[in-house]
Amino acid sequence: QVQLVESGGGLVQPGGSLSLSCAASGFSLNYYGIGWFRQAPGKEREGVSCISSDDGSTYYADSVKGRFTISRDNAKNTVYLQMNRMKPEDTAVYYCAKVATAWCTLYSQGIDYWGKGTLVTVSS
Repeated sequence: QVQLVESGGGLVQPGGSLSLSCAASGFSLNYYGIGWFRQAPGKEREGVSCISSDDGSTYYADSVKGRFTISRDNAKNTVYLQMNRMKPEDTAVYYCAKVATAWCTLYSQGIDYWGKGTLVTVSS
């Protein structure tokens, strides 16, 4: 069955960096897009970044553009999110999500499977 397992969350100081990983199983990254979403306390879940399977196109929310980088390793069936110059407002539970198509989306409506999430806290 489809599984998405996030790892790499933790506590980081403002201005610091953190790298998240999403190990996928039960399907191939060669055929489906992957997105990263986050949900801060008291807020709705929002799309952060995504990568398509066909041409590797990437998209970012304006709030993280220039600071976060999404990448994938199809051989390992793993997607990464490198987060730099982190801010307290980046604090959230980060979720890896499988897109129902080969394309990319930052909207939850396009997602058919979710990981359980990993907590990222940005604080001094």
